[in-house]
Amino acid sequence: MKEQRVIEAARSLFYDQALVKFQGRYVGTVAAIPRHAGQDLNYNEIFIRDNVPTMIYLLLDGQGEIVRHFLDACLELQSQKFPTVGIFPTSFVDIHGEIKVDYGQRAIGRVCSIDASLWWPILAYIYVQWTGDKEWVTNSQVQLGIQKFLDLFLHPGFRDAPTLYVPDGSFMIDRPLDVWGSPLEIQALLYGALKSSAALIAIDLEHKDYFDQGTALFEPFIQQQFYQLNLSINWAKNLRNYLLKHYWINSNIVQTLRRRPTEQYGDRIVNEYNIQTETIPNWLQEWLGQEGGYLIGNIRTGRPDFRFFSLGNCLGAIFDVTSNAQQSSFFKLIIKNQNELLSEMPLRICHPPIEDIDWKSQTGYDRKNLPWSYHNGGHWPCLFWFLVLAVLRQKEKTDEMEQLLNGYYELLLQRLPKQQWAEYFDGPTGLWIGQQARSNQTWTIVGFLLVHHFLKVNPEDSKIMNLPSLKYLQQLNTINLF
Repeated sequence: MKEQRVIEAARSLFYDQALVKFQGRYVGTVAAIPRHAGQDLNYNEIFIRDNVPTMIYLLLDGQGEIVRHFLDACLELQSQKFPTVGIFPTSFVDIHGEIKVDYGQRAIGRVCSIDASLWWPILAYIYVQWTGDKEWVTNSQVQLGIQKFLDLFLHPGFRDAPTLYVPDGSFMIDRPLDVWGSPLEIQALLYGALKSSAALIAIDLEHKDYFDQGTALFEPFIQQQFYQLNLSINWAKNLRNYLLKHYWINSNIVQTLRRRPTEQYGDRIVNEYNIQTETIPNWLQEWLGQEGGYLIGNIRTGRPDFRFFSLGNCLGAIFDVTSNAQQSSFFKLIIKNQNELLSEMPLRICHPPIEDIDWKSQTGYDRKNLPWSYHNGGHWPCLFWFLVLAVLRQKEKTDEMEQLLNGYYELLLQRLPKQQWAEYFDGPTGLWIGQQARSNQTWTIVGFLLVHHFLKVNPEDSKIMNLPSLKYLQQLNTINLF
C-alpha cells in the first residue's frame, strides 16, 4: 500500500508540477520543481538532457503527442547561426512570450552541451518506433533537421579517429573534471545518434520509394540523404570497432597493455597512443577481478582515463556498442563493486573521484565538484534506470542481478520521498543529500517511476530504447552515389 502511495505522489509531482507548456503546448518538464517563485539559476528551464527519461516515461504512459511536441520544439530551435548551426539547444524556456534559448552562451563556463544534440535523433527514432508515426519523420522539416545535425557532426577533423572530440564539461558532467577529448558518454551517444539518424533517413527514403528509383531522378536533397545514410552507417561501424579496440578492458587486456612496448613509430605499432605502464592504476587489479570488464572513460595520447563512468557504460550496453558477452562482464563488475557503485544510493556517476592536488588542478578548485560530491564521485538516483534497462535487455539475467535491482528499488522507495527527491547525494556511500542538490529534481522523480515500471509493471517495455542494429542498417539497399 505504501508503494502505491509513493507512486501516486511521484506521478502527481510529475504531471501536476514538473510538466510545463511551451508556446501553449505541453512539451516537457522543468529540471527541478521550484520551491518558490523566482527560483535561482536555470532549473526552471526545459533541458533536452533532463527530458530524456521524461520522454521515455511519457511514451510508456501513452502520451506520445507531448513527445512529438517536444521534438518539434527542439527542431524549431535548432541553431541557424554560425558557428553553432545545426546544434540543438541545451535548454529553452518561454517567459511571458519571450523565448530564451541556451546554446552554451548562458551556461556556467560558457560550454556548449553536446549531448543535447546527440540525444535528439535518438529520441526521435524511439518515438517513431514506439508510436508508429512514420508520417512525422517523412516531414521535410524533420529530414532537413537531420541533415543539419549530420552536417555538423560528420565532418573532417585533424584526427584520424571516428570519435567526437569535445571540451571539458560538454555533457552530463558539465563542470571541469578532466574529461576533455573523447569521453565515453559522448562516443556512446554519437554511436546511438548515427544509427538513429541513418534509420530515420531510411524510413523517409523507403516511404517515398527512392530506393527503387534511378539516380537521374534524384534531387540534390535526396542525393544528400543517400550520402549521409551511407556515411552514418560506415562511421558508426568504424566508431564501434574503435571503441571496442581502445576503450574496452578486462583483466587480460590490462595485462597485455602493461607489456606493450613504447616509443614506436609506423603503421603496424601495437601501442598506438604510446601508453606508459605507469598510467595504468593499480586499483584496476582488484576492481576488475577475473571476470569484470568495462569501457574506460577516455583515450588520448599518453593519458588514458581509466575511471569508470556509469552512464557511458550503461549506454554502451543499451545501444549494443558492447557484445552480449561483454555486457555480462560489465554486469559482473557491477555486482562485484556494488558497495562502491550503488551503496546507499544508486548510482555513483564515476569512480574513483579525483582528490587532493589533482582535484585542485583538474577542476580549477571547483567547489561543486569536491571529492565524493556532484559529478566527482557523487551518487545520482536518476542513473539507476539506465542500469535497470541495460540488465533487462539481456536474454539471460542472473538471479543475483535481479535481486540486486529489486533490492535497490526498495531502497529508492524508502529514501527518495523522505529526502524530497534530491538531485544527487554526497559521500563515499551516497548517504548524505548533496550540498547543493535541488529538491524535487524531475529526473530523480521520473527515473524512479521508470525503475518501477520496468521492474514491477512491464519488464518487456525495456525494449523501448532498442536502436537499429548495424547489421540491419548495412543490409539496407543503399545506392552509392559517389
